[in-house]
Amino acid sequence: VLDKSARSLTLYQRGEKVREYTVALGRNPVGTKTRQGDGRTPEGVYFIEGRNPRSKYHLSLRVSYPTRAQRARAARRGVSPGGDIMIHGLPPAFASVGALHRQQDWTEGCVAVTNDEIEEIWRSVPNGAWIVIRP
Repeated sequence: VLDKSARSLTLYQRGEKVREYTVALGRNPVGTKTRQGDGRTPEGVYFIEGRNPRSKYHLSLRVSYPTRAQRARAARRGVSPGGDIMIHGLPPAFASVGALHRQQDWTEGCVAVTNDEIEEIWRSVPNGAWIVIRP
């Protein structure tokens, strides 16, 4: 469960809280993502649909945004819904910053954690796991 207002990502196993992380979000975090470039992190129910071991952000897990309905809504408005929403670590040039990266929201809509944290999440969260993103 990602609680955007609390900047927290909580992992659960069989309904029990396992671990909680403090995160950085998209640079414009209030509201749900509606189009490419809005700097927002989406809200809703998604799943982890893949992973990138060669991410420029250390490691990354792909969130299943946009849904079919979100693509249709964006098309009606004549915009791209965006995509490539990930839970990821830090780029090599900023890896030494560690937890200080959380002092501001800096992604294009992704969920950022430290490199140690993404390694832990990578090992713990399987493809297909649900992620609920709350405002």
